Amino acid sequence: MFISEAFAQAGGEAGTGEFLISLLPLILIFVVFYFLLIRPQQKRMKEHKEMLGALRRGDRVVTGGGIIGQVVKVADDEATVEIGEGMRVKVVRSTIQSVLSKPEPRGGRGRRRDEDEDEAEESEGDSGSETAASGGKGRR
Repeated sequence: MFISEAFAQAGGEAGTGEFLISLLPLILIFVVFYFLLIRPQQKRMKEHKEMLGALRRGDRVVTGGGIIGQVVKVADDEATVEIGEGMRVKVVRSTIQSVLSKPEPRGGRGRRRDEDEDEAEESEGDSGSETAASGGKGRR
């Protein structure tokens, strides 16, 4: 009555060309994922590993928890970070997210530091004469 007869279509054998065409969208999706997701993530992981390898005493770092501090000691898998005056914590090296600043190397900068100290002493001398001239009410 209301039910019509269903006729099965004769199925032909799928050729290799049709099989490759049906796999083409999956291959394209994988290629797009590789270049947009996998490759940049691998690059980021490599840069992070190099940063942790170059970690040394005196670096200002940010930990995974958002704590900013200065590296006091570096061991194999952990680092001691000073987050306040006399307040030190041990953190796992892999939880260090970024290095904010690195200390300048000691070699070749000694003369400049002496010059900077001389300039600082001169500026303190100038501010001292200003305070004496203003009746000692100047700020330091």
